Amino acid sequence: MSARSKGLLTLAVDVGLTVVLYYVLRASGVEAHTAFVISSFVPGISVVSDLVRRRRPDRLGLYMTVMMLASAAVSVLVQDPRLLLAKDGWFTAAGGLWFLVSARGERPLAFVFTRFVLEGRIGPNRESWDVLWERLPAFRRIWRVASVLWGVGLLLDAVVRVVIAYALPVDAVPGVNTAQYIAFLLLMQVAMNVYLVPTGIYNRWSPLYAELRNT
Repeated sequence: MSARSKGLLTLAVDVGLTVVLYYVLRASGVEAHTAFVISSFVPGISVVSDLVRRRRPDRLGLYMTVMMLASAAVSVLVQDPRLLLAKDGWFTAAGGLWFLVSARGERPLAFVFTRFVLEGRIGPNRESWDVLWERLPAFRRIWRVASVLWGVGLLLDAVVRVVIAYALPVDAVPGVNTAQYIAFLLLMQVAMNVYLVPTGIYNRWSPLYAELRNT
């Protein structure tokens, strides 16, 4: 199984188990706040276990670990159910801002998070992404723009999550949020391909890689 498939499977299991556990607890008579706190720890289990296995975590692993543990900590400390339901939106907004800030950094987050999926699969000779980054200004620009797209997308997603948290009945929010995760990922996948395909990044013969082919 590819790294991308494993990542998507882990995400699906984490999100699915979280919402299922919430509704099982509620059906068993557990109070909404308690059910939400307990279920919020589910995603952190796989993230921390993966971090322990790697021993020397990459930036993606650290990012996911920090976000999951911070989310779990907030779930324990906050007593307002509505604020708890809205926390996913606020954390999503933080992630969006991080993407936007990283677009001007040494390595944009879109580059970092996509590298483990695509490195060795693109380029004239499947070069290291360090080589592509150093030698191709257009390659650098692609991932800076991609980081901005992800940042804007996450901020818009965050706004919708916060609105849903306060507008819908408490027990409806976890299910709607899960559906929103799926819809958001699908929309961003489409948006990224609409942007990336015309850049020629997937085509080894595209002008993007001309400098590498001529050396």
